[in-house]
Formats: sequence, structure tokens, C-alpha cells
Amino acid sequence: MSIANWAGIAVMFALGICASAPRADCDWQLLGERAVDHRADHDEIVVTRSDGTFNGVQLRVQGAPVAFKKVTVYFKNGTQQVLDMRDEIPADGQTRTIDLKGTSDERHITRVSFEYRTDDASGQRAVVQLWGMS
Repeated sequence: MSIANWAGIAVMFALGICASAPRADCDWQLLGERAVDHRADHDEIVVTRSDGTFNGVQLRVQGAPVAFKKVTVYFKNGTQQVLDMRDEIPADGQTRTIDLKGTSDERHITRVSFEYRTDDASGQRAVVQLWGMS
């Protein structure tokens, strides 16, 4: 085998490793989390970070599945963005990235409320995490 063939094999191997590696969360920041259960149908996560604005948000679920009905993002300037989700997210799953509208000055998040449903049959309690993408 020639050096060119070996080099080609090495490049393909390296690309395969990079493509299969999990995507790093370098642009994502954890903004808060809330333990939820089947006794309530709405909750909110207050964002205490005072710096930075975000282009998008994502809800990540741990422990047990959560069915989201509606998500409302509240901003520092008093506006809000309401989203009809209608998505059931499995345990250890996540919503799609939710793009936030407006200019960077208008995307300073203060809290996110969500209407949801959980199933207590699993015996697990779900934790919903709010992540922001800068």
C-alpha cells in the first residue's frame, strides 16, 4: 500500500471519530432547572443570570418524560414570546432549539414558564433544565 492510501485511511478514520463524537455544549449555558411532578401542570424557571442575551433556548428533560403544551419566554423589557409546543420529550431528551425573536437588546431572558404533563407511573421525578444559546 502506498503512503497516499494510508493517509487516506487515516483521514477517513479521523473524520469518523469526529462525526461520531457528541456535540459539545460550548455555545449552550445552563440557565436554571426545576423538578416537576404529576401533581402540577405548570411551572417556571427564573433566570438569575444578569449578563448576556440569548439567540435560542432549549428545554432538556431528565429522570422521566414530560409532555410540554405551552412555553412562554419572558424578557427584561416586558415582552414575551409564547410557543405552542405540543411535544413529549423522553427522559434524557430535549426540545428542538427555540429561536428567540428580536434584537440582542430584546432577548434578555428573565424567566420561562411552561405548561406540561408528566406520568407518575414510572416512579421517577422529572427535572426540566433551561439552556440558553448565545
